Formats: sequence, structure tokens, C-alpha cells
Amino acid sequence: MLTVNAVGAPSATDPLEPMTIDRRDLNPEDVLIEIRFCGICHSDINHARSIWHPERYPLVPGHEIAGVVTAVGRDVTRHAPGDRVGVGCMVDSCGHCGNCLNGEEQYCLNGMTLTFGSVDRHGEYTQGGYSTHIVVKDDFVLKIPDNIALEDAGPLLCAGITTYWPLAHWQAGPGKRVAVIGLGGLGHMAIKIAAAMGSEVAVLSQTTRKRDDALRLGAHEFHATGDPGELAKLADSFDIVVNTVSAAVDLDPYLSLLALGGTLANVGAPAEAQTFSMWSVLRNRRNLAGSLIGGNRETQEMLDFCSEHGIGPEIEMIAADGINEAYERVLSSDVRYRFVIDIATLS
Repeated sequence: MLTVNAVGAPSATDPLEPMTIDRRDLNPEDVLIEIRFCGICHSDINHARSIWHPERYPLVPGHEIAGVVTAVGRDVTRHAPGDRVGVGCMVDSCGHCGNCLNGEEQYCLNGMTLTFGSVDRHGEYTQGGYSTHIVVKDDFVLKIPDNIALEDAGPLLCAGITTYWPLAHWQAGPGKRVAVIGLGGLGHMAIKIAAAMGSEVAVLSQTTRKRDDALRLGAHEFHATGDPGELAKLADSFDIVVNTVSAAVDLDPYLSLLALGGTLANVGAPAEAQTFSMWSVLRNRRNLAGSLIGGNRETQEMLDFCSEHGIGPEIEMIAADGINEAYERVLSSDVRYRFVIDIATLS
């Protein structure tokens, strides 16, 4: 057993605070990682504050993990000490259901094991990346390409794959028009990835405040949805609309943007129910869909794509003692566009 420094939530209402947690001894298939950086995702806050559902405390969040391998179990052949690696939103799955065998472990029919806030196959409560070390089954450890800086790698393992996979699945590329709803942690990655795939990209945001950022990140168009007539001008014009917003919105105006056979892919996860009219789907044979991160194979594919195209997140580095302030800034949309914790400040 390894006792390590961490920052976690003692309850749903108290600020996060320094604490220690235990990491299991290495099993034959395990990898021990010294965490160098960990991104802050909005879902960290939802878990820490029991917004989606009641959590068990203390809880150490963090599923955008980048670091270096320090030891491996005797059966591990894919990783070795010194390797640059990352861990995303999950650390295990059953491995034998149809979805797992198809390489889509995120849809494990027996339930994937989340990086934090889950009970794993060893009966232990998983704790995440706001800590100095983590032990993870080797299949769920990703290789970070050499030209991706470790501080940039973590957010790719959540925001990157969450937006990459629906764009890849619904075939974004040359000749396709893609609209991205929301310009935040997810949205800014969706813009970069869709543009690199060769799509014509439009950003839909409430105000014009982020217009310059959207165009700098690779968007070809920007539309302020606060203007009542703006969406009406865009009706029937997009092949793919990616909704990155983590708050409940009326989906009908966005469904109206889809051309024949187009898809509205939801990747944000609001706590409240979403509403839409069935007629918004029936017209133009539209598809209303959702997408949840990606499997291990898909996530490695995303990392290699980002490496090839020079894609990384826009980050703001913080020390471990700044996490509570960062949470408040995320909730007030005061980040462009991902906080990353320098884990060395935990030591």
C-alpha cells in the first residue's frame, strides 16, 4: 500500500482540502504513475458537490491525468518506467461484454469503473488525479505522443475525446458543416478538432464576447444566439451540431439547424432534463444523439490525431492550493479554457 498526498472534497458542501489517500499495491497487470498534471473538468465539480447524484466522501476528483510510469506489474508489456502516459475518465471495465470486446469500454454493459467515485473490482473506492500517484490497470493507460506536452495532455483525455469521437463517428470532414454550441472547455476542443478534420465550423454562443477566440481557434463563422433571429437564418444548414453545454437548453432551435439526415450530438451533461418536440426530429429525418467519451482504442486514436495536427487545449496552470478558486471560476465561466493543476505543488 502506498500513501500519497491529495486534494479532495470532505463533503458535498465543504471546500476541497489537502488529505492523504492509499493506493493499492501493484497487481500483475497494474501500472504505477507519478502524476505531473491534472486538468479540472466541470464534471469534477458535479461529483465533488453531489450534483448528479449522492457521492461517498472523502472524494478526490480528477480524470484528466498526465504523468510518468514509475513501476509496472510483472505481466505488463505495453508500458515501462519512464514512459509518458495518461489516464482519462475510466480505469476498468468488465472486459468480456459485447461492448468491451468491441473496444467501447465506456459503454460496458456491466458498468465501467470511473477514475474516481466508483467501487472497483478490488472492492476499493476509486480516487482520482488530484494526487501525486495513481495505480491503474495497464489497458486503461494511454501513451502520450512525444510532441504533446504533459501539461497539455490531460484535458485531451476528457475534453479531447469527448468531442473527437462524435465528430469522427458522424464523419466530420471536407464538405461537412459543423456547428459547435458553447465555447468552453469542451467547445474549444470541438472547434480545433472539427477544423483539423476539414469541416467548415461555426460557433454558436450566447453573446459576441468570444467571437475573436472562436475565429482564432479555427472557426469559420460565429453566431450570437442571443439575437432572436440569428438561429432562424441558419435553419437546415448543418450536417453535425455538437452541443457542449452542461446546462439544460431548449433543443428545438438547435434541431432546426440540421440539414436532411443531420445529427445533433449532445456531449454536455446537465443535471436537469432536456426537452424537445418530436416534430423537430421528424422533419428532415434528423438524429438526436449523445456520445460519452470514447473507448481506449478511440482515445489513443484521438491522441495520435492531435499529435499529427498539432492540437492541444488552451490551459491556465494553477497550484494545488488554487483548486477551490478555480472551481468558482469554472462555475462563473471565467476560464479560457481549461485549468490544469501542477501536481508538483502537492508534494
